[in-house]
Amino acid sequence: MKRLIFIFCIILASIPVNASDSLNVFYRIRLDQDIDKAAQRLVVLGLEKAEKAGADYILLDLDTYGGAVDAADSIRSAILRHDKPVIAFINMQAASAGALISIACDSIYMKTGSSIGAATVVDQTGAVMPDKYQSFMRGMMRSTAAATGRDPLIAEAMVSADSVLSLTPEEAVKVGYCNGICESAEEVASLVSGDKPYRIRNMEDDMTWFDKLIQILLNPILQSIFMMMIIGGIFVEIRTPGIGLPLVTAIVGAVLYFAPAYAEHLAENWEILLFVSGLILIALEIFVVTGFGVCGILGIILVIASLSLAMVDNVEFRSLDGSFSLKPLLQPLAIVVTSCTAAAFGSIWLVSKLYRTRSFDHVALRQEMKADEGYTGVVSGLDVLVGSTVTVFSDMRPGGKVQAEDGHIYEATLKFGGFAAKGTRLRVLNAEQGRLYCEVI
Repeated sequence: MKRLIFIFCIILASIPVNASDSLNVFYRIRLDQDIDKAAQRLVVLGLEKAEKAGADYILLDLDTYGGAVDAADSIRSAILRHDKPVIAFINMQAASAGALISIACDSIYMKTGSSIGAATVVDQTGAVMPDKYQSFMRGMMRSTAAATGRDPLIAEAMVSADSVLSLTPEEAVKVGYCNGICESAEEVASLVSGDKPYRIRNMEDDMTWFDKLIQILLNPILQSIFMMMIIGGIFVEIRTPGIGLPLVTAIVGAVLYFAPAYAEHLAENWEILLFVSGLILIALEIFVVTGFGVCGILGIILVIASLSLAMVDNVEFRSLDGSFSLKPLLQPLAIVVTSCTAAAFGSIWLVSKLYRTRSFDHVALRQEMKADEGYTGVVSGLDVLVGSTVTVFSDMRPGGKVQAEDGHIYEATLKFGGFAAKGTRLRVLNAEQGRLYCEVI
């Protein structure tokens, strides 16, 4: 019996306490898209999932031509703050914002034929931005390189507009910006792990359908469409009163715009409250306050501010040194203003085209009271009807409508009160402010 217990203890001792201790786990995040809010969310979510999975290394599989500076700055900050080593594998291109992200990683490995650099700030047309923006980017590149033990001057040279620097794998190895040349992520993991066994865990395998849906909805193009739905729907609804398709479109656009941002903690409760407050002020300006004044202007400002702030993570307003900056808000603000302008002009064009078609009757209420059908507006000169006989067109209690002998219909009231059913004959006693005052014959 003692011998069996002894053998059992030996077997238990030989079993590792944690299977993950016997190998290195590399958590692979594929970043092969433009750097935008969706890419930012992908990397931040990947870092969180890697931490929950207990990964030893994060392997950032990178292939991008760059993108938005504010999103790249957020990714850079998230990488620098992460506890575990982050490895960048440049799987072809790490240009512009991609270079900034790569330099933030603890080590860089490059594939044959790949490149890193060309981080000059340009606008959407490819034109070089003023030196104010280049100076900001140069500062980020220098500080990031210094934080990861690389030459800051080389990082700064990647932003220079005169002789912008891009490095091949061989050149990057020579200047200390590349730890090795590898042809695959598996080769990178093998080289880093050394003699210890390793396993690569892909982020795609851990993403739920909800994660993928949020990733799609955060696409900047879709976000712009949602903003146009909000602004365009509100505009058309104002022009065509009644709760109809335009209002439903605006509500759906608002839900699709704010829901993914709220789920990812990009939009806070106060930002959504800001949006609702803006809509209330605009409604007050239109339906309660006459003219276009303080309520309308303040409401528009609140709506634009809420839409812009929802695109930016509040953490982005503070850099690594703790200083406060509104620069991350500039690009989202430009996107919101552009989308709102496009939505306003597009709505005007759509209403003008749609109004002439029968389809408009299914979108909003359209009813005309034509004169040839017996309707008339508030007009003067009704004294000629005094003393004449009219017929009750709709039941009067005591107000209603009456029809004259010529077929025209007028607003009328029983002067002494009471009730008159449709078809009752009345005599017109007098006319005041477009209304006839009658009595039953």
